[in-house]
Amino acid sequence: MRIGIVCPYAWDVPGGVQFHIRDCAEHLIRLGHKVSVLAPADDETPLPPYVVSAGRALPVPYNGSVARLSFGVLSAARVRRWLADGDFDVLHVHEPAAPSLTLLACWAARGPIVATFHTSNPRSRAMIAAYPILQPALEKISARIAVSEYARRTLVEHLGGDAVVIPNGVDVGFFADAEPKAEWQGETIGFIGRIDEPRKGLPVLMRALPSILERRPHTRLLVAGRGDEQEAVAGLPAHLRDRVEFLGMVSDEDKARLLRSVDVYVAPNTGGESFGIILVEAMSAGAPVLASDLDAFVQVLGGGTAGEVFPGGDADALAEAAVRLLADAARRTELRELAAAHVRRFDWGTVAADILAVYETVTEGASTVAADERLRPLNRLRPGRP
Repeated sequence: MRIGIVCPYAWDVPGGVQFHIRDCAEHLIRLGHKVSVLAPADDETPLPPYVVSAGRALPVPYNGSVARLSFGVLSAARVRRWLADGDFDVLHVHEPAAPSLTLLACWAARGPIVATFHTSNPRSRAMIAAYPILQPALEKISARIAVSEYARRTLVEHLGGDAVVIPNGVDVGFFADAEPKAEWQGETIGFIGRIDEPRKGLPVLMRALPSILERRPHTRLLVAGRGDEQEAVAGLPAHLRDRVEFLGMVSDEDKARLLRSVDVYVAPNTGGESFGIILVEAMSAGAPVLASDLDAFVQVLGGGTAGEVFPGGDADALAEAAVRLLADAARRTELRELAAAHVRRFDWGTVAADILAVYETVTEGASTVAADERLRPLNRLRPGRP
């Protein structure tokens, strides 16, 4: 099958949507499909052979964050050229409501379109206001996927229609088989995310850290991600700052090793999450998870059975839960075992099969419609036909 996938966000800025598209494309290629991904990318960005650049992206406030998006006349021309060159059996666009390549692709495409909705934002006035502009593109979509029940709810409430829920995928074996790193072991807490994006929750964890260190003085916090490290620790007492180790941006391999090494992985996010792929990665690697009680996180954690949760934004509750987990090796072992069974449903072997089933449904439907169109002139010539 010839599959075109459109990424709305800049390829060189790490994010859950980009990782999902990358992993999905590579899994489908391994299965023998021909896949091309169109994404915004700066000229100097190294790209995998299956990714085509649509040109530079610009930072735009979107869904409580700053997204790097590509839109405009030049982008539209590149979208049309890519569609013509690809001659795809199915086009798969991500976040078609975002003002980026995905919307341009929907406007320009002919043939079956599958759309995946990632955003969970129950109060998006902007999305409601933009609906008249989005409607012509959305009406061309043949099938809709939501990565979670909360993303599906956002779609239903703001744009109408419905979607099948297919979660984000993870290469479970990649994380499970990673080798722990000795220097990252030994009463360590892990955090991975953009340091300077408040909704990722690092400030909440920093507020909890003094209380954690008071009762567990040998604990270290390992932080992976880009951002202002000095600003991140500015609120900590000076004598505690050496208990935080910033690792900067880490490779996929080191991310897996970090998650395999830490005693507890903390996800203190404060909102704007429709899924929580890092939770699945942490569970796959065997890291006991402590997460804020966002609806999407609770769902990913199997209702809170495969990890522990605390009230979002509550640094005292986070500290209490972290201290309890660090002190309870048996509970951490129990969480690892529960998570190992739970994450199987998120493995790419399962998720890609569900996505391919959607592709097959829309392409078969398109073939039937095309056949009917070809036969219509003949049917008019048959006796008894109008």
